[in-house]
Amino acid sequence: MLETIIRAKLAERAPLLMTHIVIGYPDFDTSLALIDAMVESGVDLIELQIPFSEPIADGPVILHANQVALEKGSTVDRCFEFAEHVSRKYAVPFLFMTYYNILFRQGVRSFVERARKAGLKGMIVPDLPPEEASEYEAAMAEVGLDPVYIFAPTTSPERMQKLAAHAKGFVYCVARKGVTGSSTDFSDELSSYLARARAATKLPLAVGFGVKRKQDVDFLQAHAEIAVVGSETLRVLEQEGIARVGPFLRGLRA
Repeated sequence: MLETIIRAKLAERAPLLMTHIVIGYPDFDTSLALIDAMVESGVDLIELQIPFSEPIADGPVILHANQVALEKGSTVDRCFEFAEHVSRKYAVPFLFMTYYNILFRQGVRSFVERARKAGLKGMIVPDLPPEEASEYEAAMAEVGLDPVYIFAPTTSPERMQKLAAHAKGFVYCVARKGVTGSSTDFSDELSSYLARARAATKLPLAVGFGVKRKQDVDFLQAHAEIAVVGSETLRVLEQEGIARVGPFLRGLRA
């Protein structure tokens, strides 16, 4: 199970680092090169986002990446092929991040079974609440994959406990209101929110949305098990090229 893998890694270092790519952005060859750079730089987990036309949780950087990937021919089938290739090649745990419409169109049980066969360890579906996820959760349990649920700063303690009762692997804590890619204030307010999250679950906490610098990762060391870097890696790729991705990621924990 994903939590066991995370706990074993935490015995060696903390916080862990989880990165994010949009499969097929800016093309499939570069996506593979990104995975190579991430693994070589020592990241601990990787999210593989299946491009979607309306990624409602994502900001301009990842929204643009979704649009370009779709225009370049990224399909669900090609994403499964990509996921299977990298999961067989690398020991790093991979997770799918996608939106529920893709699961619904593919058939929830079929999609989950394909994810397991492709070597995925879990899944993040940000627009699927547990009240509507019984089929998804049952299918995930049957094949041994972990459904990751999301806390936000506006989530009440009672709601956190309900979400935590359905979550496995870890809980993804959105660091602020809004979408990915904007600035986050790493402050006492964030500390207070993460303390509420910690009180609601014994699962590891992953914190994303706005993690850009080593100082951000250092801040999270006292509050969470996993720092999530998504949009900033794509910015580095776009502005400085693939050769700078590895040094950027290594610098987050130098």
